[in-house]
Parts: sequence; structure tokens; C-alpha cells
Amino acid sequence: MRALLERVRRHRAGEPLGIYSVCSAHPLVLRAALRHAQAIGGAALIEATSNQVNQDGGYTGLRPAGFRDVVWRMADEIGLPRERVLLGGDHLGPNYWQTQPADAALERAAVMIAEYVLAGFRKIHLDCSMSCAGDAVALPDEVIAERTAALCARAEEAGQIAGAEPPVYVIGSEVPTPGGAHEALHELAVTEPQAALATIAAHRTAFSRRGLEAAWERVIALVVQPGVEFDNEHVIEYDPAKARQLSGCLQSVPRLVFEAHSTDYQPPQALAALVRDHFAILKVGPALTFALREAVWALDRIEREWLGEERSSRVRETLLAAMRADPTHWRKYYRGSGRTLELQLEYSLSDRTRYYWPLPAVAQALTRLEAAFAGAAPPLALLRQYLPAVHAAVRRGEIQVSAQSFVIHHIRQVLGEYSRACEPSAGAAD
Repeated sequence: MRALLERVRRHRAGEPLGIYSVCSAHPLVLRAALRHAQAIGGAALIEATSNQVNQDGGYTGLRPAGFRDVVWRMADEIGLPRERVLLGGDHLGPNYWQTQPADAALERAAVMIAEYVLAGFRKIHLDCSMSCAGDAVALPDEVIAERTAALCARAEEAGQIAGAEPPVYVIGSEVPTPGGAHEALHELAVTEPQAALATIAAHRTAFSRRGLEAAWERVIALVVQPGVEFDNEHVIEYDPAKARQLSGCLQSVPRLVFEAHSTDYQPPQALAALVRDHFAILKVGPALTFALREAVWALDRIEREWLGEERSSRVRETLLAAMRADPTHWRKYYRGSGRTLELQLEYSLSDRTRYYWPLPAVAQALTRLEAAFAGAAPPLALLRQYLPAVHAAVRRGEIQVSAQSFVIHHIRQVLGEYSRACEPSAGAAD
């Protein structure tokens, strides 16, 4: 994590640098992130969430070492050196087990975090902001900080066992809901500077009480709410004026930057302004799988018009049928019925489709779609109609004619906005 520590140091020294973090487990998103890092000459920071990857397998079926191996194999295939692949854990805490009493949930979280560290994950977001069974609805800073310090102690023990570079940490108590807001948004309160400073002070005290002063020196970021969020249909854009005082409060705190979650769908100028204002770590996830879904829907349409309905792979209808058959992953998030619900299933910005791509029927349909495009090139006019940026890249000879190349290129358009915000001199997506 020396590269990350150095980037934070340079940012605090006055350079307008940041780093974006890809929070996704989809193979095509991961491949796009690695390809993008290779193309622009940077590092790929990839984070798995506690819901995706844990000691029980998460919804991906992968434990931390398994996820690491998937990413490393892809990097090897692409030719991106492993030292340019930075692995992190997002929302690591009791979130996955919060229906259990706090002691039990925290012990499960400690086991998970140890597995992450032993597997080589070196950026650890310690998130104890959520209540567990029997807790008060809103936890005070002191309780959150004490639980965070306890989990940090377990991470430090695992780091010593691994005998590798020690982890860096991200802390915070005002942590946005993973994957976007559950309710409709109209206005969003920015974290008060006094609250941010109080959170830092509470955590410093809790770390000191456990003898974790060395670990505290590796706390690089605090998660706050800069005033950005998205729900199913709306995006609240960053307003620098509203976050000015929050941004300024870091002047009294050496080393730290802010980590901004839910930056998905922010326009390029907002991303650049976030980095400038010390929100130097930008997390992105659903916007990338939304772009994946956009590209696959376009390819589905191209295939139908090109080869005919009878030869269609039916990816779109297969995935939607899987969502309707098992509402587990969207029932709490989508409201309404009829056409309103149908639109949310396909086009919600929170993109719950991301949970259904691994299902066998959906994966098989996507494989059939890829085979159709591997067999022959579609008419360029259809490519221009549905994926104009991909069409232009094909015409320039920049990408191969394949379904995977088309999807990866489309995802990289989003990643390009982030890389340019984090380093204005970064190259554009191919």
C-alpha cells in the first residue's frame, strides 16, 4: 500500500491527486478496471464488500483468498503487474451479521477481517456504524470507535501472522448505505465539521486505549457525507459551497483525507471538485454494473436485429425472469407495481441486477451472446446505433470485435471520468 500512502501524502502536500476505488465483484467490471489501470499506467484499487466476500462466501460464493486469486489471474492475463493491483475490503464490520447480538456479530466480523488481511488485502475499511440486535438505533461515537478499535486489533494480529506490509485503515461513523439510499432523496445533510473532528478524536482515544498507536499512524481516511448520494431515480450532485467547512476542518488534522462513498453518477466536474476538496478517495460500484447492464442490453438488441428473434440469446429476458422469480435482492429497495416496478428492475440507479449475473441460467445466456459475436462481426451500423462510442473505437482499430471487448470499453468510459478526476494528466479510455 505504499502507492496509496504516497498518493495521500502528495494530496495533503497540495497536489490535486486522488484515487478511485472499484467496489464490484463482477468479472467484466474487474477486467475493465485492470485494463484501464494498464492503459493509463496507474494502479487498480479494487475492493470487495463484506456482502460480496466473507468467510461464508457472501453472495459471490468467494472467500477473501478466492477473490484475490480471481483478480490476480485476470491481472496476469492482461499483463498488469500484481504490485499495481491494490486490494481492499469495504464495509468490513458487523453489517453482514447485524441481525445477531453485537458480541456475536463483531466476532464474525473479526474472523472475516483476519481472512482479508491474511489473503493480502491491505486497505481495510473498518465499518462499525450499524446497529446490531439489541443496540440503540443510533450508536454514539464512543461505541463505534471502541468496536472499530477491537476489529483493528484483530487485523493487526493477522498482519503480524502474515508477515507482510501492514494494512492501512479507513474509519468513520457517518457511512452512507452500501449500494445507494433505500428511500427517495430530496436533500442531503453534509457532515458537520465538529462531528468529523469528534469522530477522529473518539477513534484516536479508542486506538490508544488498546495500544494501537502504530495502527493509528496508518489510518489514512475518514468516511463522511459530503452531500452526494443516489437512489433509484435521483442523484444529488456535489455542491462545493455546502461542503466548504467540512473540507476545511482537515487543516487541523495531519495525514488524513476523506473517503467519499456513493459517488456513482456524479458528473465529471463534481468528481474533480470532490478530489480538490480533500475527498481524495472516490468509491464507485453500482455505476459500473449499471454500465455493464447498459452494454449487455445494447448487445441483446443488436443480436435480435442482426440474427433474428429466433436466434436470440435472450439475456435480457433471462435476467429479468430471474429477478422476478427471486426478489430477495431487490424487495427492500424497489417500491411500486406494474410498469413502475418493471422500470426499477431494469433501470434503477442502485442496480440490483448485479446480484443476478452469477446465476447459471443468466451466465449461460451471456455465454451464448458472447458466442454469437465471436462467430461474426455485427453490422457496424447497428453498433453505431446502440453503442456509438464502441463503434468509434472499432473504426479506429482500438478494440477487438467481441462482446466482452464492447462491454469492457463501455465500462471504461465511466472509469475514465474517475481517473481524470483523480489525476488530471491521466489518459483517456480507449
